[in-house]
Amino acid sequence: MERMNQYLINKVFTVPYIDRLVDTRNVPDSLCQCIKRYVKSGDLTYGNAISQIYSYMNNNYRNEYYYKNTIFNKLLIEKHDLYNTAALTELPISNSKADFVMINGKGVVYEIKTDLDNFIRLQNQIDDYYKVFSYVYVVVSKKQIEKVKEALETSTVGIYELTKKGNLICRKKAMCNRNNLSHEVMFQLLRKQEFEKIIMDYYKVLPDVNAFQYYRECLKWIKKINLITFQKKVMECLKQRTLLVIDDIEVKDIPYELRFYIYFSKKYRNKSKKINDFLSQKVEV
Repeated sequence: MERMNQYLINKVFTVPYIDRLVDTRNVPDSLCQCIKRYVKSGDLTYGNAISQIYSYMNNNYRNEYYYKNTIFNKLLIEKHDLYNTAALTELPISNSKADFVMINGKGVVYEIKTDLDNFIRLQNQIDDYYKVFSYVYVVVSKKQIEKVKEALETSTVGIYELTKKGNLICRKKAMCNRNNLSHEVMFQLLRKQEFEKIIMDYYKVLPDVNAFQYYRECLKWIKKINLITFQKKVMECLKQRTLLVIDDIEVKDIPYELRFYIYFSKKYRNKSKKINDFLSQKVEV
């Protein structure tokens, strides 16, 4: 039963799910069940309900959304400038997906391991991340801290501990590691207009070949660019994908629980009034 309840929480705290809530204002069965299980009865708004469910997560079930939202609040908002630092999530890199990435002057990957996760794929994930990024952290709770310290003792990977109070403490600083950077893996991350811009900046012309050969020829040209120079260009491209601009929503004005959501919602990122109207709407279950 508890596993089913946790499944419902995981379902509710996703960007597409909350997008649909804001869009339709209807309470789906999955949210109704979460509210009945975790929210005290009374005169409720969506904001109240989400806050109470999040409070349960804080005390009893720190899932991946909770970790990502904490990283977003504690590291991006509190320690960086939202208008000079960009974040990405679930970024596909080789055979892995980076849980959370922050790009300022440098790119940093944060790999999340909740108490329900194991470390079976961790080394392969780290190896993949180092093909694109030079800094990697693993984020774990106190329960996993000794295990991850032992696993990463001699590596360049850093470690953050998510404490019982919901703070992040750096237990091991990440060191720069450029030994495994790959032109090809970085190239695979780029959109067509992004790698074309890099090629134009560097060569002042694009390959003159047929469509079948074009991608392969572009990669061939890219491989001639200095590896570190190319990495910097890739970081610039990734940063521009999500960097806030002055017209975007003021993330700090959104409740703590939903800041990760609003930043990554393509639909409602710059529609603060609609978000706040939704949060103040009364819930009938």
